[in-house]
Order: sequence, then structure tokens, then C-alpha cells
Amino acid sequence: MFNQSKVNFSRVLITALALALFMIPSAVMSQDVANGQATATVQTPLTVTATAALAFGTVFQGVAKSVAVNDAAAGVFTITGQGGTGISVYLQLPDYMSTATGDDRMVIAFSSTDCSIDTTGVVDPTGTIVGWTGINPYSLPATVTVSGGGASSAIFLGGSVNPSVDQAAGAYTADIILTVAYNGS
Repeated sequence: MFNQSKVNFSRVLITALALALFMIPSAVMSQDVANGQATATVQTPLTVTATAALAFGTVFQGVAKSVAVNDAAAGVFTITGQGGTGISVYLQLPDYMSTATGDDRMVIAFSSTDCSIDTTGVVDPTGTIVGWTGINPYSLPATVTVSGGGASSAIFLGGSVNPSVDQAAGAYTADIILTVAYNGS
């Protein structure tokens, strides 16, 4: 047995749903769509170049030798990138220099005033430095600005070597690593 009132109710419900479906497209037609864009411009890549080695020249057993940060023999790194943008700089400094075979080592040291950073394009350590002078190479400024107008910024590095009284003769070298990165400022 089936109930006639339930069938009638089902027909009314189906009719109401059908009418509701016909009303929905008119509401959708009143909507609009817009397309936006996402844009970005990638800045000029940073380039860092070791343009001059920190050159101690000839040293003698048991006699320390220093190179000042504003000496012609100072180490020089040049940095080019998008002018006027902020970068972070970090120096990784060695504790010693060694011979090519690595058999002998000589102490190298950096004082709290052995670094200068020029932000105006000066790449000569003996020139007038505008930026930071006589700073600690282990604690560089948090943000350095790349020179504007396409000029290079430069980092100058002095230091000292301390050969022992029985230091083996030969050529000694060490890597000094400068890392630079845009920091968004």
C-alpha cells in the first residue's frame, strides 16, 4: 500500500525544486569576473670579485708584518649589483696561511679595525673611503648599500702575519671568502 498524500507531497516538492533551479541562472548572470595580474622585476644579480689579494710580500722568521686597511697592499673585494639596494656582507677569515702542500702553517690575524667598506664606487684602499672605515671584519654592518649609478662598492681588508722563529721558507696562502646577498632593504 502506498500513501497518496506522500506522493502528492513529493510532487509538490519536486515542482518547487525545479522552479528554484530556473531562478538560479538569472542570479549567476548578474555576476562579473575580472582578471588581475601578478608582476615582479628581478633585480640585477650581485657580483663579488676579489680584485686584489691581501699581500704581505716578503716576511722573515720571527718578525710579524702588518698591512693596514688603507695600504696599497690591502685586500680588495668589489661588489656590483642593483644600485641603491641593501645587501648583507659576511667575511670568512682564516686563522692561518699554509704552504701549497699544507705541511707548514703561519698565523694570520685580523684586528677590530682591519676592514673598511666604501659605498660610493671607490675601489682604491688608499683613496677617500665613504661608508665605514676601520671596522671589525668579524662584525660587519647588518646592511650595506650597493653604490648607485652602476658603480661598485668595495670592501678593503688589512691584517697581520706572525711567522714563528723557525717558520719554514716558502710561499703561504689562505682563502678569504666574502659572501654577499640582497636583503630586501
